[in-house]
Amino acid sequence: MNLSIIIPLLNEEESLQELHNWIVSVMKSNNYSYEVIFIDDGSTDKSWDIIEQLSSENPNSKGIRFLRNYGKSQALHAGFAKAKGDIVITMDADLQDSPEEIPGLIDMITNQQFDLVSGWKKKRYDSVFAKNLPSKLFNWAARRTSGVKLNDFNCGLKAYKNVVVKNIEVSGEMHRYIPVLAKNAGFGKIGEKVVLHQARKYGETKFGMERFINGFLDLITIWFLSRFGKRPMHLFGALGSIMFLIGFLAAGFIGFFKLYKLYHGMPYELVTNNPWFYISLTTMIIGTQLFLAGFLGEIILRTKNNEERYKISKELS
Repeated sequence: MNLSIIIPLLNEEESLQELHNWIVSVMKSNNYSYEVIFIDDGSTDKSWDIIEQLSSENPNSKGIRFLRNYGKSQALHAGFAKAKGDIVITMDADLQDSPEEIPGLIDMITNQQFDLVSGWKKKRYDSVFAKNLPSKLFNWAARRTSGVKLNDFNCGLKAYKNVVVKNIEVSGEMHRYIPVLAKNAGFGKIGEKVVLHQARKYGETKFGMERFINGFLDLITIWFLSRFGKRPMHLFGALGSIMFLIGFLAAGFIGFFKLYKLYHGMPYELVTNNPWFYISLTTMIIGTQLFLAGFLGEIILRTKNNEERYKISKELS
């Protein structure tokens, strides 16, 4: 079995050697052909020195080092671009993901023909109020919004067919929603496997409560992109047209009503003294702006921009 194991990391010097040895043991016991790709996301400790040492000792171990911290999504994007295995495994470097789960994930990909299999840390060893409850709320919202029925979107332990990782774009902080990105790309067979969650052995977590706030904001973004990302005019153009039409009809009614009073010699007031005139005028302006936003969105989609994603200072092959 030809595997690529991608491990993004930030300041995990204490766990790298142990994790590497554990992975190699699992690979040898199952007679897998493999590569391990460590993505050093701008670590300031000795993580890269350890990766260099592991690469010199094991030709299957490779590394990519960023010039600075770009985030987990960018690290995974770099790993996906480099991965050559038929099956790609992602896992965290903090020893909370067990390499012993890899054969089970591979079995679901090869024998059950899943495109993607996500781990589910059903029993967690994190703080209940700091992580467990916010995580449950976050996963519930993600299920309802995306339609992907997973219990643990943010689990780092996942398995993919190679074709999946080559056809999804992981940017910003969208690593939490890779299953949703895969679904939007046309890979509909997404499975889930209960995996062992281990307490952190070394160091401290790199994520705080802000990740859940960012997660919900990203959820709104990915919902919008999945529904209207390729056709923003369908949303903004429709809303803008409706608002403009309502404002225009309201202004027309106000003007017609004044003319009616003039024609019949009835007392009337200036249109500019009517507050509903300004409400209708504002509605037309907002409608015009929404329509223009959709129009500009369509133009931007047709313009190819080469954005800087990350800069690599060293790479071990």
